[in-house]
Amino acid sequence: MTPLFNSVGMRPRLQLPCVEQGDPAGTPVLLLHGLTDSWRSFEPVLPHLPPELHAFALTQRGHGDAARPSNGYRTRNFARDLADLVENLNQGPVIVVGHSMGSTNALRFAIDFPQLTRGLVLLGSLATYRDNPVIKELWQLVSELKDPIDPAFAREFQQSTLARPVASAFVDMVVQESLKVPARVWRAALEGLMEDDFTAELNQINVPTLLLWGERDAFCPRGDQDRQLDAIAGSQLAVYAGAGHALHWEEPARVAGDLIAFVRASESARAVSRYAP
Repeated sequence: MTPLFNSVGMRPRLQLPCVEQGDPAGTPVLLLHGLTDSWRSFEPVLPHLPPELHAFALTQRGHGDAARPSNGYRTRNFARDLADLVENLNQGPVIVVGHSMGSTNALRFAIDFPQLTRGLVLLGSLATYRDNPVIKELWQLVSELKDPIDPAFAREFQQSTLARPVASAFVDMVVQESLKVPARVWRAALEGLMEDDFTAELNQINVPTLLLWGERDAFCPRGDQDRQLDAIAGSQLAVYAGAGHALHWEEPARVAGDLIAFVRASESARAVSRYAP
């Protein structure tokens, strides 16, 4: 299946690259990358998805080749962008798949736009950033970044998300994507994640939710998964033994398989509830 590349304009001067694949009549699935990544973060996963999933891999504002407004890097801004995309494409409600920052934006989207949310699949999802010692250490480095970004820093950051090796060409690519992000966006996006703590609102989410977590994740501990499981009714967890924070790079086929199973189960339950007396 060959993905179609497009650039979606939600508002004047806000163009976001988006790759689309699958049956237009299939279940809509929106894929959201992590901090300083782009839609290409899901390149390893896309070939494993069947046509029944109408998948959209988005580059979020400030990242990759997307527009870089001077402000608007809080989680509510990212969530509003997603709502605009879904409404413009006439694809809602959607299942949102997020990695790291993308999972946080997916959670905010589900809280702010429940009518557009069909389900959530969260990879390496942090419950909160404020008290996380690894994030605090990262912030100390990011707060001092200057343009142009040091390639060695970008590489070290991306390598830190891995517990197992992946193809060197792929790592080179994600490093190049990180280098497209200016220092001000690194700072603004990470600062927004640290300040926008909405853990107390997670219990408002009322859609099927699956957490995927690598047991060697250097960024989010198991306790973060438990907090989200406790807060989101009916949510489930799949643990990837030996995997790191970027588990969709290390085990793309398994991530795709878990996503497919989740979508099929969610759609079956949705059909039953739709026709229940």
